Amino acid sequence: MPVPSILQRILKRKSEEVAAAKATSPFAELVSRARECAPPRAFEKQLEYSLSHGPAVIAEIKKASPSAGVIREDFQPASIASSYQAGGAACLSVLTDRHFFQGDARYLREAMDACSLPVLRKDFMMDPWQIVESRVMGADCILLIAAALEQPLMQELLDTAKEHSMDVLIEVHDEAEMERALRLDHNLIGVNNRNLNTFETSLETSERLKKMLGNDQLLVTESGIRTSGDVKRMQDSGINAFLVGEAFMREIDPGAALKRMFF
Repeated sequence: MPVPSILQRILKRKSEEVAAAKATSPFAELVSRARECAPPRAFEKQLEYSLSHGPAVIAEIKKASPSAGVIREDFQPASIASSYQAGGAACLSVLTDRHFFQGDARYLREAMDACSLPVLRKDFMMDPWQIVESRVMGADCILLIAAALEQPLMQELLDTAKEHSMDVLIEVHDEAEMERALRLDHNLIGVNNRNLNTFETSLETSERLKKMLGNDQLLVTESGIRTSGDVKRMQDSGINAFLVGEAFMREIDPGAALKRMFF
């Protein structure tokens, strides 16, 4: 499948950013720093634990996006993280891409310091250097977007994450990407309901792709979850793990909004 134009622009910019960062922080030096970090919090195990008691929610901390612009003006990652934990979130997702999402590495660290939840670094991974950088930041899990990666590179990034005891959420948008993800023999799969060409969302995407998974694999539905009715629709199709951000970011108390929607 051709790479959507927005993703092409993001990856071009990200490639430039990574090249510049690698020039100042060599890979070997980064690996050495990663080995000195505290062990990762168990992201996937926390999701599984939450699923044994009800829905598992990955609550997202996101200031802006290319499709929506600035989502939250009063953006305080630490207070948002605390609110999410109080509201029953299983894990967090923190945007760190600066140019397109107004994210920052410090947002991830601020969120981690404010709560005990495992944290996913949500960014555009395209180099093993970024995986190790994520561990140095403190991230417990990283996102791999199938649409952005050729198969050998996706495998290499997955292997690098495992070498550093990190969990991985592999994100897919359609059947072809799901087939590629399943060839990696990986359990944690995210289905993004947003079409990267039109930016429209359809929960039918998760319902359709769920049928391709085995019983031992965990599907996380992403994008387009806005109401308790959306939650019930996903649960009726056997999906009980969710990544939700924008719907909560627009609320005064994100954690209270999470609790209302899921519990």
